[in-house]
Amino acid sequence: MAAARPTSSPSGALCRQLLLTLTILTFACDACKKVTLHVPSKLDAEKFVGRVNLKECFKSANLIHSSDPDFQILEDGSVYTTNAILLSSEKRNFTILLSNTENQEEKKIFVLLEHQTKVLKKRHSKEKVLRRAKRRWAPIPCSVMENSLGPFPLFLQQIQSDTAQNYTIYYSIRGPGVDREPKNLFYVERDSGNLFCTRPVDREEYESFELIAFATTPDGYTPELPLPLVIKIEDENDNYPIFTEKTYIFKVAENSRVGSTVGQVCATDKDEPDTMHTRLKYSILAQLPASPTLFSMHPTTGVITTSSSQLDRELIDKYQLKIKVQDMDGQYFGLQTTSTCIIHIEDVNDNLPTFTRTSYVTSVEENTINVEILRVTVEDKDLINTANWRANYTILKGNENGNFKIVTDPKTNEGILCVVKSLNYEERQQVNLQIGVTNEAPYSREVSSRSAMSTAAVTVNVKNQDEGPECSPALQTVRIKENVPVRTTSNGYKAYDPETSSSSGIRYKKLKDPKEWITVDENSGSITIIKSLDREAENIKNGIYNVTVLATDEVGRTCTGTLGIILEDVNDNGPSIPKETVIICKTVMSSTEIVAVDPDEPINGPPFDFSLDSASDSDVQRTWRLTKINGTAARLSYQNDPPFGSYIVPIKVTDRLGQSLVTPLKVILCDCVTENDCTSRISPRTGNGEVKLGTWAILAILLGIALLFCILFTLVCGVSQAAKQPKVFPDDLAQQNLIVSNTEAPGDDKVYCTDGFTTHIVGSSTQGVCGTVGSGVKTGGQETIELVKGGHQTLEMSRGGGQHTLDSGRGGHVETDNCRYTYSEWHNYTQSHLGEKVQLCNQDDNHKHAQDYVLTYNYEGKGSVAGSVGCCSEQQEEDGLEFLDHLEPKFKTLAEACIKR
Repeated sequence: MAAARPTSSPSGALCRQLLLTLTILTFACDACKKVTLHVPSKLDAEKFVGRVNLKECFKSANLIHSSDPDFQILEDGSVYTTNAILLSSEKRNFTILLSNTENQEEKKIFVLLEHQTKVLKKRHSKEKVLRRAKRRWAPIPCSVMENSLGPFPLFLQQIQSDTAQNYTIYYSIRGPGVDREPKNLFYVERDSGNLFCTRPVDREEYESFELIAFATTPDGYTPELPLPLVIKIEDENDNYPIFTEKTYIFKVAENSRVGSTVGQVCATDKDEPDTMHTRLKYSILAQLPASPTLFSMHPTTGVITTSSSQLDRELIDKYQLKIKVQDMDGQYFGLQTTSTCIIHIEDVNDNLPTFTRTSYVTSVEENTINVEILRVTVEDKDLINTANWRANYTILKGNENGNFKIVTDPKTNEGILCVVKSLNYEERQQVNLQIGVTNEAPYSREVSSRSAMSTAAVTVNVKNQDEGPECSPALQTVRIKENVPVRTTSNGYKAYDPETSSSSGIRYKKLKDPKEWITVDENSGSITIIKSLDREAENIKNGIYNVTVLATDEVGRTCTGTLGIILEDVNDNGPSIPKETVIICKTVMSSTEIVAVDPDEPINGPPFDFSLDSASDSDVQRTWRLTKINGTAARLSYQNDPPFGSYIVPIKVTDRLGQSLVTPLKVILCDCVTENDCTSRISPRTGNGEVKLGTWAILAILLGIALLFCILFTLVCGVSQAAKQPKVFPDDLAQQNLIVSNTEAPGDDKVYCTDGFTTHIVGSSTQGVCGTVGSGVKTGGQETIELVKGGHQTLEMSRGGGQHTLDSGRGGHVETDNCRYTYSEWHNYTQSHLGEKVQLCNQDDNHKHAQDYVLTYNYEGKGSVAGSVGCCSEQQEEDGLEFLDHLEPKFKTLAEACIKR
């Protein structure tokens, strides 16, 4: 009989399910946090699963560990798979262990993984519960994994309104991803409110979507307000970090200290900031040349620094680095990118120039200058044609007389030794020099002074040369008193042969003798005076007279020297007064100061004695007086009040040794305040003077004359035009009636005055010449004025019986004794008659005045005392013309025209 096989029963499956649930509850109860992640059934290796907020449980954890080796947890809580995983229909879970090694604290996070299909079943089961339970119409957090693999449509969440318990509710959504770009990415089931995603989304293009959900009844009633829904796109590490440059180029000086900054590289990542996906780590993959390792890179900042001080440009002048940047904080499954960095080593002056030889020998002929005698070379490992390589040469010893100089050839960097001052074989046959070399740039290393400069010895041999006579010193002097007798002989210039140090065989010749005072002996070089020497002569400076001498040897070689004749002073000049004319402004000063000079040396000069020459006449002695001020000056003053004018005053000045000289001094007594006032004008008081007109003054005078001619020409033309106008007389002129005339043009029928006609009070007699005048008689209240043509007429006035008669004769010449009136008589006569006549003038048919003819006249005050200058004006008083006797000459003609004596 066979044994019965155990059979499975539903109770066994239930027991297993209960056991699993019990296990999960056991872990969950022990954990500080429970997280559920919804994943597809298949997960690839190094795949992002989700993110857990670790800081909610443990902020100071320094050790993160997963209980399941198929999963890895990073510092920011990102969960990644380490191997490919295929989930069964059952749940899978693991625990995240957080610990702190310092305080031995430890916490756990329970993570539950659920398959997407199970999530859908769970959601449907919840729907039944929610129908029985009361829910709120509120936004629910929702997210979508970037680049999700589906399956699509992918369920996101369910939205439901509380009013669904009482109404039939239709759900709808709007916004970006629904009816705006990207369109049709999300949709919601109308009846259930389930929200789905239709395709993968790129977070770098859309970080989130803000949708609006609506709940309406079939008849369009909206029991709920629009519900905002935010769908966040969870980032996936799908973007590689990228360097900002393909190739970085940096420079660093050689021998830099450890830790010197070379440069900094930078990379960017498009993934979500502040996550492990954008946490970059930099590193150096390779260095070329590889050995030794000289550079390091900071993993976070990307700064490249030196890790060794052995950078030597003379060995390697360029390094190439291959650098890498990787996200996920450098985890092995992070995305990475590489780039190239080239580092150039800059040169510094760390190599001294050194001579290729330690000693040199050269030679040069004596009396040779500006010639190159030697070239020296150096070696320098620094960069060519830079300040670290270019050499500076110096003569350290042996050039005390300045015979040599050394310069650098800019092309070859060689040192060129030259002779700049001639050498003398008779003095030195060999010169030993020590030369040194440095760079233009200072040496970068700290060294002692001995090793900071390379040196070399140079021996210069001087070659003898058959040279001519030598004029040494070039200037030789001899002392001779001035005014020595002619044919006096003295020593001259001496030259010698440097080979024999002798002057024999040398001939001399005078090259330059400005005043031809001496001759030079050809054989001995001595000089002979042929003219009188004068120390005070022109062009003699400091009492030295220079003569140029040429010395020639037997072969014909020459040299040139200068003989300076020092002229010893003799008291042969009397003191004189250099200012020969002085001016004394008599109104402000009574004396002047005179100064004397003596061309002789001070030993033969002041103090001076000043006196009036005894040979002068007695007027000079009475008029002038001298008072000594100091050793070189005296004061000349006048006495007895001489008149203005020019005077000659002979003044005798005597030096300390009795040598004297009389100077005729011209003294001008002038009526002035300053000397310039006297010298710039012509005045009879000074006896002389001169006034000169400048060019502009002459030009102004000529322009004035031309302007006067233009005015005169204009007047002549005007008078000529007026004379040509026809004279029109009224028809009643024959009847001798008063004509009405308002013309202002000149005519023939007028009263005019000639020179010599004037007015006085009654009783004076004056002749006048008048042209056409009118005669009138007033008898009672009637007046008759007659116009008479004729030659000369006279006016006569007689008094009596209140009757005034102006008689005139027709033709002929009539003389009268009275042609003047008192002012009151003239005023009474003219005022009444002119007023009456004006009333009759320019009236219309209605005997009314024209509006523009008679104007209102107001009296403005008393007239001038002098009255009118017209020939017919009157004065109230006889006296009053006395001022005419005191007028200046240019007004005399006008006075004579107004009065005749």
